[in-house]
Amino acid sequence: MSERKTRPTQPSGVPGKGGVTRIVSAMKNTVNGLREGVRSEAAIQQEIAILAIALPVSFFIADSLWVWVALIASLLGVLAVEFLNSAIEELCDHLHPDQHKAIGVTKDYGSAGVFFALALAGLVWGAAVLRTFGMV
Repeated sequence: MSERKTRPTQPSGVPGKGGVTRIVSAMKNTVNGLREGVRSEAAIQQEIAILAIALPVSFFIADSLWVWVALIASLLGVLAVEFLNSAIEELCDHLHPDQHKAIGVTKDYGSAGVFFALALAGLVWGAAVLRTFGMV
């Protein structure tokens, strides 16, 4: 009689099928990613510092809930794009540590994405500040 090997089950998103386990695992991965990003990436450190300063300032600038949401969402968007850009750069460096034109272009695309996220945040914050001080 042969012994049947069982393989570990993959956590599922279906309730009762590992959903809570999957969520806990995803949260651990998120915390690990945040920790590593803050520890190793200067741009992420700077953007976290800006968020820490901007959060209390946003309560004085926002004149409604939706303006406040837009202010904070724009900064969280910058962080999201920065983390994705950092992930792409890490993967590129791991797969091809030497200089390579296609890798350079890929990293430039990520950098452009960060630029546009920063531009969006600048527009949102600029409009809110101008409105707060009656300039528009």
